Amino acid sequence: MSRIDESRPFLPVGIAVLTVSDTRTTADDKSGDTLVQRIETAGHRLITRAIVQDDKAQIAEQVREWTLRDDIDVVITTGGTGFTGRDVTPEALEPLFEKRMDGFSEVFHRISYDKIGTSTIQSRATGGVANATFIFVLPGSPGACKDAWDGILQAQLDYRHMPCNFVEIMPRLDEHLRRGGTQ
Repeated sequence: MSRIDESRPFLPVGIAVLTVSDTRTTADDKSGDTLVQRIETAGHRLITRAIVQDDKAQIAEQVREWTLRDDIDVVITTGGTGFTGRDVTPEALEPLFEKRMDGFSEVFHRISYDKIGTSTIQSRATGGVANATFIFVLPGSPGACKDAWDGILQAQLDYRHMPCNFVEIMPRLDEHLRRGGTQ
């Protein structure tokens, strides 16, 4: 079973938060606020935060830019994962993924199912890795952001979490690029 190894140090990671919305502003971005509060409470570094429109090119460009920065280890987006015509975040970001994280979506939906039942199928939450940066694509509700952080990300972004965590593999995420390959 999972546990915290108190003999290991806590290693803060740099995180960027992107809200995808045609209607939100920094004054009423409750989902972004939820993530920021949890990131800071956990002891991580919020490197930057932004809001972009539901536009594939804008979403992809912002996230691609962040994945090229040395101070950002993780990008978390919120919004645009549903099925309406403006929900394009997975379409914008999945082409950036060098590796897709199917397990993130599966675990997120299991946690969500326990809270909202079959309504969880209306989310296309996803995750992956691009440019040695973890990317997590969350729905645009504060509840979904809480579920993803509290149920998955808080533990996986803690170096002390055992038996394994994302932090311990971060230095090796770009091995394929250093070997000259893309896979």
